[in-house]
Amino acid sequence: MSGKSCGPLVQDRVALDEIELYGELMIAASAAAEDRLSPARIDEVLRVGRDAEKRVRG
Repeated sequence: MSGKSCGPLVQDRVALDEIELYGELMIAASAAAEDRLSPARIDEVLRVGRDAEKRVRG
């Protein structure tokens, strides 16, 4: 096996992460009182910016 880190197992992990995030969005959308999720709510569900905040505070 070569030293590449983007083989099938890595791709599977990325796909599973994407499926999990999609599921979280679907749950949030079904629980929302409004017709659509706001961009801020989507960011909250997807935890956008939290990794960057951790690095800055680190």
